Amino acid sequence: MTIADARRHTRTTDPDIGYRPGPLGRLGVWVSDHAKLTTAVWLLLIVGLGIFAPRVESELSGAGWQANGSDSVTARELAQEHFGGNASTAIQVVVTSTDGPVTEGSGKAVLAEATAMLEADPRIANVVQPQPGATLSQDGATAVLLAGAAADPNEMVRVADDLKGPLQDLSTTGVQVNPTGASLLWSDFNEANLSAMMKSEMVSWPVTLAILVLAFGALVAAGLPLILTLAGLVASAGSLVLINHLVPVSIWAMNFAMMFALALGIDYALFLVVRFRAARMGHHESPRQAIAETMDTAGKAVLLSGATVLISLSAVMLVPSPSFRSMAGGIMLAVVFVLAATLTLLPVVLAKLDQRINKFALPWVHTGEHRSAKFAAWGERLWKRPLAWGLASLVVLLALAAPIVGLKTAMPSIKVLPETASARIGYDQVQAAFGAGAPGALQVVVPQGDAEAAAATLADDPGIAGAMPGVVATDGSSYVLIQAVPTVDPSDPALSDTVDRLRADLPSSAVVGGAAVENLDLKAQLDDSTPLVIGVILALGFLLLLVALQAPLIALLGTLASLLSTAAAFGVARLVFQEGWGAGFMGFESQGFLDAWAPVFFFAMIFAIAMDYTVFLLASAKEHYERSGDPKDAMVGSLAHSGRVIFAAGAVMVAVFFTFALSGPLPPKEMGIVLGVAVLLDAFLVRLVLLPVLLRLTGKAAWWAPTWLTRVLPDIRFSHN
Repeated sequence: MTIADARRHTRTTDPDIGYRPGPLGRLGVWVSDHAKLTTAVWLLLIVGLGIFAPRVESELSGAGWQANGSDSVTARELAQEHFGGNASTAIQVVVTSTDGPVTEGSGKAVLAEATAMLEADPRIANVVQPQPGATLSQDGATAVLLAGAAADPNEMVRVADDLKGPLQDLSTTGVQVNPTGASLLWSDFNEANLSAMMKSEMVSWPVTLAILVLAFGALVAAGLPLILTLAGLVASAGSLVLINHLVPVSIWAMNFAMMFALALGIDYALFLVVRFRAARMGHHESPRQAIAETMDTAGKAVLLSGATVLISLSAVMLVPSPSFRSMAGGIMLAVVFVLAATLTLLPVVLAKLDQRINKFALPWVHTGEHRSAKFAAWGERLWKRPLAWGLASLVVLLALAAPIVGLKTAMPSIKVLPETASARIGYDQVQAAFGAGAPGALQVVVPQGDAEAAAATLADDPGIAGAMPGVVATDGSSYVLIQAVPTVDPSDPALSDTVDRLRADLPSSAVVGGAAVENLDLKAQLDDSTPLVIGVILALGFLLLLVALQAPLIALLGTLASLLSTAAAFGVARLVFQEGWGAGFMGFESQGFLDAWAPVFFFAMIFAIAMDYTVFLLASAKEHYERSGDPKDAMVGSLAHSGRVIFAAGAVMVAVFFTFALSGPLPPKEMGIVLGVAVLLDAFLVRLVLLPVLLRLTGKAAWWAPTWLTRVLPDIRFSHN
C-alpha cells in the first residue's frame, strides 16, 4: 500500500455526503450551513470597504516610476531640497504669444496671473521667471515659468491635476498657456487612461455577459461570475484607498487590477459553477453533496491557480520601483478578494439558488453539463493523430514568437499622450523654441568645489547642446545645480549614451538627474531585474505544479508550454507596437519600441494566466488518472470535462483584454493586445492542443513520480471519492 493509499484509508465517510470531504469540501459545506453568517461577513466587508472605493481615483498616486537608490532620484531630492524645488517634478508653464513679445502687453499680464496662481498654492516652492537665453526664446515669443516642487512626486501630480485647468483658462486671444513637465505628463496620462478604462469597462461587461450566457445557457448562471467579481473589486478598491494612507499606491494598481481581476474572477467562478451544475444535473447529487464535490475538485484547482497567480505577481516585487511594487500589490490584493469570494461566498449562493441557477435558460441548458461530447470527440481526434496536431500548433507558436529576437524596449515617450493634452502641446512648444532636447534637460548637482570641472565636461560633451551657468544652492549649502540641454529628444536612445558618458567623465561627486534620466535609470533597473523575475516565476510556477500534480514530467512540460504562448505574444507585440502593424486601425502612434516595463510586468501576468489554464486542464486530467490509471482517459476526459470551461473562459478573457486595447493611451493598448493575444494562443493552441498532445505522447510517464518525492510532497488529490 502506498503512502497516498494509507492516507486515503484513514479518512472517514460523511454519511450526508457519501465520502469524507477534503478541507475545501468541508469549507464549502460549512459556509453553506452557515449561510447567514457568511453573507453578513461579506456584506460588512463590501459595504465597509466599498465606502472608500469611490475615492480610489482621486486618492491614489500617479507617479512612482523611478529606480529607488539611483543617481537620478538622488539628484531630484537634492534639487528639491536645496534649489527651491527646481527638480524633475517641477511644473513648467509654457506661455506663447502670436502678438508680439510674450513679456509685453497681454503676454506680460498672463505671466503675472500665472505667477500669482502658482505662488498661492502651498505645494509650489519658488517660481522662477523666464530667463533670456534659458527659458525665454530668442524671438521672445515663448516663455517658461518654472514652478518648483514643494511636495513629493505623487503630490505634485495632484498639483498638476488641480492647476492645469485654471492655468489653461488664462489663455487669451494671441496668448496660449500650456503647463507641461513630468508631473503634467502623468496627470494628463492618468486622465486619458481613466477615461479609456471607463469606456472599455462599459463595452467589456455586456460583451462578457453575452459570452457567459452562451457558455452557461442561462442568464442567472451567467450573472454569478460578474457579481462575485464585482464584489471582490469593490472590496479591493476600498482596501487600496486605506493602504494608500500608509504606503503610496499607484493609480495603475487599480487600473490593472480592474482588468486582470475581472478576467480572472470570471474564470474562477465559471469553473465552480460549471462543476456544481454538473454534479446536480449530471450526477443528480444533493445540493450538499454537489457543493462538497465542487469544492474538492474545481475549488482545489481554483485555489492552486490563485496561488500560482499570486506567486507570479509577487516576483515583480523584486523590482525596486514603487510603481511596480504597488501595481503588483494592487493586482494581488484584488485576486485575493476575488479568490476569497469564489471559495466562500459563491458556494453559499450556489446552495441557495440550487436548480434556480438555470432560470431564464436557453434551450440547450440541459445538454452537455457533465461531459461535453464535442470536446470528447476533439480529444479522441488528438489521441489518434498527436504528432500532426502537435507539430501544427508548435509551428504556429514558433512562427509568431520569432519576431521577439528584434524586440526593442524603452521608456514611454510623449507619444503616449493624446495630441490635445496640455503636457504634449507644451512639450512640442518647448522643442520648437529651445531645441529637440530642451524638454529633457539634464540636472547635474555637484559640490561647489567641483562645479568648474563639471561645467567644462558638459561644454566638451558632443551630446550636450548647451549648459546654463551653475546656480548656487539657495539654502547656503555647498551644492551647485547645472542644467544642460541634450542634442536629442528625451526618448532618443542616443541620450542613454550621453548620460553614461557624462557619469564616467564628470567628477565622482556629481550626480546626474532630470526626468529623462529617471526614465533611463528605471529602464536599466528593469533590464537588470527582468532575468531574475522571470527565473523566479518559472521556478516557483514549476514547484507549485509539482506540488499540485505530484508528477515531475508533466509539471515541467506544463511550465515550459506556458513559455511558448508568452514568447508568441511578445513576438506579435513587436510587430504591432515596434513596427506599427495595425497602428492606424487601433488608433495609436508607434514609438518604434515596446515600453520597457512590458517584458517583466506582462510576463508575470501572462504566465499567471497561462498557469491558470494549465492547472484547470491538468487538475482535471489528474482527477481522471487517479480514478482509472488510464492515460487516454486522463487526456480525453480532461478535455471532455474542462475543455468547454477553458474555451469559454478564454473567450471572456480575450474579449476583456481586446476591449481595453481598442481605446485610450498606448500602454493600456499594449497590455490589452499582449495579454489578449497571449490568452488567445494559450487557451486555444497550448491548452486545447499542445498540452493534451504532450499527455498523449508521454502516457503513464507523465504521471510518474519517484517514491522519495511522494514522501516529501503533501497528499493532494483531485478525485472526490
